[in-house]
Amino acid sequence: MKQVAHLTSVHQRSDIRIFLKQCRSLARSGYVVSLIVADGKGNGERDGVRILDTGASRGRLDRMLGATRRVLAKAVEVDADIYHIHDPELLFAGLTLKRRGKIVIFDAHEDLPQQILSKPYLYEWVRSPLSKVVTVVEAQICRRLDAVVGATPAITKNFVRTAKTPVNINNFPMIGELDNRLSWTEKKNEVCYVGGISAIRGIIPVVDSLAMCKSDARLNLAGEFAESATKTRAEHRDGWTKVDAHGFVTREGMRELLSRSVAGIVTFLPEPNHVEAQPNKMFEYMSAGLPVIASDFPLWREIIEGADCGLCVDPIDPAAIAGAIDRLVQDPALARRMGENGRHAVETKYNWGVEEQKLLDLYRKLLTRA
Repeated sequence: MKQVAHLTSVHQRSDIRIFLKQCRSLARSGYVVSLIVADGKGNGERDGVRILDTGASRGRLDRMLGATRRVLAKAVEVDADIYHIHDPELLFAGLTLKRRGKIVIFDAHEDLPQQILSKPYLYEWVRSPLSKVVTVVEAQICRRLDAVVGATPAITKNFVRTAKTPVNINNFPMIGELDNRLSWTEKKNEVCYVGGISAIRGIIPVVDSLAMCKSDARLNLAGEFAESATKTRAEHRDGWTKVDAHGFVTREGMRELLSRSVAGIVTFLPEPNHVEAQPNKMFEYMSAGLPVIASDFPLWREIIEGADCGLCVDPIDPAAIAGAIDRLVQDPALARRMGENGRHAVETKYNWGVEEQKLLDLYRKLLTRA
């Protein structure tokens, strides 16, 4: 049996894309799968995947330097046939593994050059030149790897001219995982936001919208704030009195919150890395049978309006967000119809089963080529 190692110095061992989808799919298909992480939670095994921990990072610098060295050392020790790396910080480690004659795949979760343009901890005058340098370095390294997997069509397009084998594998949900357990008559007048919370993901306009709602809607906020300053700002807005902050929740806890809610919110701000993104949470809301309140970006509007499964709004306009919340809370028949449309779209098009086959086909192709 062929051995596969997935490498990350950033993500948690339970990461949805890496572990729940890719690693488990490969293990079910007969590969011997190791997941090498740096989260400090120790070694383990779950669902046929061996988890190898190289220790938690102590700050951003250690994550970029120390953790990458530890992950690479463990990767060499594993001696797998295929290495699948998930962080830009590990690209140079990928080159080292290539020099050892290994098959190496880079999984681009984000458009890194575009993401740099919105990094709050970077001076504005640094962002543009750094983005250009990263574009060149990323392209040069990826030319030498065996394949690049993009998490969205837009990301994959960036590698069409540089990667030997560019493949788009979307981060679509697994059918049935988040099925709604409550009938619409049992739902609360609640909407939800699940995932990482930050200023550029639009949390302040969302909180402000709650103070403008004519309905008695409340917000289930599940996730951790990326910036303490943003959390403080949010907690001091008038709408915060209508927020139920749950912090980090498990997948089971997430399913419970989605079941109670009448809509899911994903109103990211119009930053360069967002406009052509395909946020996982949008499709998870659809999978759970919830209508989506989403940013009015062309791609997102095409998905949402194409499936008639939600409402698109200006993400920087709290009044527009409030109007969408009120419309869905006050018209349960509309919300239910849009929710059912979204679930149908996932079941027929936007699901992991389709993407899983692309992953397995890529692995077979690379092993045959080797």
